[in-house]
Amino acid sequence: MKKSFLYCSLLALSLYSNAQTVPTPKSFLGYEIGQQFTPHHKIVGYFEALAKAAPAQIKLEQYGKTNEGRPLVLAYIGSAQNISQLENIRVNNLKLAGAMEGAAGSTQTAIVWMSYNVHGNEASSSEAVMKAAYYLLTDAKAEEWLKNTLVILDPCMNPDGRDRYANWFNSVVGDKFNADPGSREHSEPWPGGRSNHYNFDLNRDWAWQTQVESQQRLAQYQKWLPQVHVDYHEQGFNEPYYFAPAAEPFHEVITPWQRQFQIQIGRNHAKYFDANGWLYFTKERFDLFYPSYGDTWPIYNGSIGMTYEQGGIRGGLGIQDENGDTLTLVDRAEHHFTTSISTVETASKNAADLLKNFQQFFANARSNGVGEYKTFVLKAKNSEGKLVKLQELLRKNGIEWGYANGGSAKGFNYNTGKDESFNLEKGDLLVSTHQTKGVLVKVLFEPNSKISDSATYDITAWSIPYVYGLNAYAVKEKLALGSAPVTTMEYKTPPPMTYGYLVSWKGMSQATFLAACLQKGIKPRIADKAFEYKGTAFPAGTLIFLKTSNKAIVNVEKTITDLAIENHITLVPVETGFMDKGVDFGSPDVSSITAPRVAVATGEGTNSLSAGEVWHFMERDLKYPVSMVNATSLANMRWSKYDILILPDGNGYRGLFEKDSPMKSWIQQGGKLIVIDGAAAQLARADWGLNAKKEEEPKAGDYEWVKSYGNQERDGLQQNNPGAIFKVALDTTHPLAFGYGDTYYTMKSDDVVYEFMKGGWNVGVMKKDAPVAGFVGNKAKTKLKDGVLFGELPMGQGSIIFMTDNVLFRNFWENGKLMMANALFMVH
Repeated sequence: MKKSFLYCSLLALSLYSNAQTVPTPKSFLGYEIGQQFTPHHKIVGYFEALAKAAPAQIKLEQYGKTNEGRPLVLAYIGSAQNISQLENIRVNNLKLAGAMEGAAGSTQTAIVWMSYNVHGNEASSSEAVMKAAYYLLTDAKAEEWLKNTLVILDPCMNPDGRDRYANWFNSVVGDKFNADPGSREHSEPWPGGRSNHYNFDLNRDWAWQTQVESQQRLAQYQKWLPQVHVDYHEQGFNEPYYFAPAAEPFHEVITPWQRQFQIQIGRNHAKYFDANGWLYFTKERFDLFYPSYGDTWPIYNGSIGMTYEQGGIRGGLGIQDENGDTLTLVDRAEHHFTTSISTVETASKNAADLLKNFQQFFANARSNGVGEYKTFVLKAKNSEGKLVKLQELLRKNGIEWGYANGGSAKGFNYNTGKDESFNLEKGDLLVSTHQTKGVLVKVLFEPNSKISDSATYDITAWSIPYVYGLNAYAVKEKLALGSAPVTTMEYKTPPPMTYGYLVSWKGMSQATFLAACLQKGIKPRIADKAFEYKGTAFPAGTLIFLKTSNKAIVNVEKTITDLAIENHITLVPVETGFMDKGVDFGSPDVSSITAPRVAVATGEGTNSLSAGEVWHFMERDLKYPVSMVNATSLANMRWSKYDILILPDGNGYRGLFEKDSPMKSWIQQGGKLIVIDGAAAQLARADWGLNAKKEEEPKAGDYEWVKSYGNQERDGLQQNNPGAIFKVALDTTHPLAFGYGDTYYTMKSDDVVYEFMKGGWNVGVMKKDAPVAGFVGNKAKTKLKDGVLFGELPMGQGSIIFMTDNVLFRNFWENGKLMMANALFMVH
């Protein structure tokens, strides 16, 4: 008893001391949480103050920077004992998962990782995290929880978006906030604070990691693999609070334990919300299917992944909802604070079960594999560049792979949709589900994910072979993996340039090489038709670099060879312009390429995500200069300054498609217009030569008009295509399809196709056998056939290239990037 009394006395004394020395949010910020939006640097500053005041209980780590240079930080909070042995806890946890060799120790610590403010204008959670951190450092209950639980806090995942929103709001709010939803402080200007610098939605980037924030954060996540992960959000201001358990569909790989714990933690949250009379809902709207969210990706990596959604978007410091109540930032932050603390409490009370089931999750995958298909085979032939990009993705996700060394197998052919026998050729890439990350492998590679409920929040198909345009097979057996490729590509100094060099046009490696050459002033040519030289066939689209075309370039040979080595390009020397078969280099079917001056519409009237995808593609993928021009200024643009204009998805181009618009004159004089998604729809409405297919209306006597009110959501799903993969047949003789085979797989998220053109080139067409993977409503499916999706519409000396689906979808749809490069450089 004396020992217990003494311990309690020392604990109370320690907490009293902490409460005296650890600064409250108000003492540091100068205002209570929720009274104003806190700039990101002050949030970081507060955590730095906490780390200085309580170094034994909190450690702060900067893990990266945003595009705009703001720091990305993690705060580790635990007992003094656990903080003193952070590295041991981390290593032991990875051993528990099997992600590191060696046996885990007998004493383990549960890890709870909570991520705040992934969407910059859903800003209440970064206010709440400061209060949560203070509570964890100073409260007696938290002191007990932290004995067996380590808490990792990411205070702000999207600092650039948050500051864009907070700085704007602080610039327009008055002395007091105005709760009228019509007030300007509740109407953000374009692009809003939701996205990052490049206008990407970071909450859909977890698996793909196209953005620097995701890449840096998930490198840290992989070092820890927490048992619990929470992603904090806001939804419409008229909505109450949402927390787990999630809605159907659940992906089939989600374990009974992961489902059960969601219910358990939801009941604990409900206890606090009920006590305060706060409204909430569960089991609706937010499902666990698409693999690249902040709840699903952690789930497929062994965690209990959850999304928490507070009503509040557009809410500012306070807004009147549809019930006449005023929802304040103080309220919103308090709700997020409550679920933060409740999450830690529930994890601590169930730490032993969390750790046991976490270990079993990974052990099952290693021992038994996951799912119907145990090995995925990615064929190496003609896929070198694509496999390099795929390996980058696998590495980011902690997925292991191996190589085939010959033999044969039988499996599902992704291209034909049939089970077939095939040869395993040396160098084929093999990815097995018999590994620690086996569950994630199954989810990312399976040909068609099983879906229990078609009312989904996002796309329903994402299979990697279709994303990368790879020939692949899914095999039901575990195949032996070679530890290294039989042959490795070495990019040595190319042979001397006598007459010229040839480069086969295969993928984005060649596109970035071409872009770099053009910026150096080099003038390549392209063969519009195939030819043969010294027994080797070169396809249409082959790049030709000739000395005679580049006499003005000093050290042209060294410049080309240096760029080739940098971009992993094989240069084939050629001694003559006389080809064995096909076009010679002086043929009219061999064209010169000049560096185009490119503009992209952005700003009001464009879809910010689509504009961001094009911007990111040009700057980060292609590394080619681009002018981002406000869509509202296009009517008065100096058209002669640009050779190409790209119109991303959007609805603000109506004036551009008038009969006598300056844009039409510019195209007729040689300009090239590239329209994407919604911009293509506006082109179709302008009667310039592209027309959307019309659907037949039900007849007056059809029972289709008789519908059930209670079944309205299900009825709507018949017309729905949330995002599925479709097969597109390509005309490979057209430059827009150079570098592709006969088939392209598109991510389609609508039910629109366009009539075949009589006066243009129907390059990518959808036939009757188009659906490949994902959910598509019955009525939508009947419409999605016999139409054109990609093509060229000649107009005078110029042309319009239309991509009615987004080939740069979220920047992870790798196989579409070459088509955009073709539109820029190949179509002439």
